[in-house]
Amino acid sequence: MTASMDIEKATASAWFRQLRDDIVAAFEELEDNHATGPLSDAAPGRFDVSETKRASEDGSDAGGGLMSVMRGGRVFEKVGVNISTVYGTLGERAQNAMAARKGIPGMKDDPRFWASGISLVAHMQNPHAPAVHMNTRMFWTPHAWWFGGGSDLNPCIEYDEDTAHFHATQKSHLDPHGPGHYPRLKEWADEYFYIPHRNRARGVGGIFMDDYCSDDWQGDFALTQDIGRAFLPAFLPLVEKRRAQDWSDADKDAQLVHRGLYAEYNLVYDRGTKFGLETGHDANAVLMSLPPMAKWV
Repeated sequence: MTASMDIEKATASAWFRQLRDDIVAAFEELEDNHATGPLSDAAPGRFDVSETKRASEDGSDAGGGLMSVMRGGRVFEKVGVNISTVYGTLGERAQNAMAARKGIPGMKDDPRFWASGISLVAHMQNPHAPAVHMNTRMFWTPHAWWFGGGSDLNPCIEYDEDTAHFHATQKSHLDPHGPGHYPRLKEWADEYFYIPHRNRARGVGGIFMDDYCSDDWQGDFALTQDIGRAFLPAFLPLVEKRRAQDWSDADKDAQLVHRGLYAEYNLVYDRGTKFGLETGHDANAVLMSLPPMAKWV
């Protein structure tokens, strides 16, 4: 592996930006088309977009990104679609964590890194519409490169047919890369999105991979792209089906309690949250995943 992958880095970063643009446009179209049911008489939501910066220890340019958040929409109560491309050197804590988890030699001698990706979390107005998480990313050091990402569904009120559609769509996008990918990434998601102190899963699963490198950059990037491409066809039909459904106070209460579970996972276990805070990225962007309101019993 060479130390320089400038073309590949630029290609990945540009694609994450395009995926972000496609998702933002699709979500604003959902807001525009919500003509019947709860909150249909409200103004359609729009994303507020702001630049983010990574804080480097020496004040040098360390990259950043775009934070796009919609709050109080007709369909989305809060949704964030963030992209970033950050670089510089890893601090000692992040170096040690990276070396321990990935077995990368030489991190202390050359702690440079580059990372780019997209991260999305949607919390819905209607309790019957599922919350969802998606991210894809590329990470590089002088010693290794890898991809990661996936998407998982987090309904507070579960519908078997919704879960089946979400998983079937992901499988259809992964199968062209080999029949073993979907079952492996599904199992990976089941293991990763598990909350030990609650002895339960965060949601109904999905797909997930981390530290993925087969030494074929083009093939691994194509797999990562199809993880991203699967998201809208897996998620949008579920929102279309549930967004106009009536809900009760009990339904909303169940949603707030489930959001508390989601917040616990993201603050205690999520690797992306920990990495973002440890490497100096904008805290508001890192914590974008937290719900606007939650409840604990």
